[in-house]
Amino acid sequence: MKDFPEKLLWEKPAGLASVGFHLQHLSGVVDRLFTYALNEQLSAEQLRSLQEENMPQNSIVTSKQLIERFNLQVGMALQQLKDTDESTLTEQRSIGREKIPTTVIGLLVHAAEHMMRHIGQLMVTVRVLKDG
Repeated sequence: MKDFPEKLLWEKPAGLASVGFHLQHLSGVVDRLFTYALNEQLSAEQLRSLQEENMPQNSIVTSKQLIERFNLQVGMALQQLKDTDESTLTEQRSIGREKIPTTVIGLLVHAAEHMMRHIGQLMVTVRVLKDG
């Protein structure tokens, strides 16, 4: 993201997801999956954020702010990982209204895998947009 032009934050090269989407989605995925790992349901705020992930935010939101939000979310996730008792890793959890079954470790691993996928896509999109 170094020297990434703000005017390109919501551009969708070849119709693909924008840099802004990936930055918002990364924070949201970590937040949501780690909430489920705590055996909690999503709050109204989390559901609203999920609906807004693919929408360009107003011009006040910058890539720097989105990166800071992601860094904060990762920091909270790391603390939650440190606080997670190993004996709970195989406990049953569920995802969403449909109550898709999983485990604590399943959610934590999925969060890491999903983040890496979007970080890869983010890196490619940034490179494409910066190189024109």
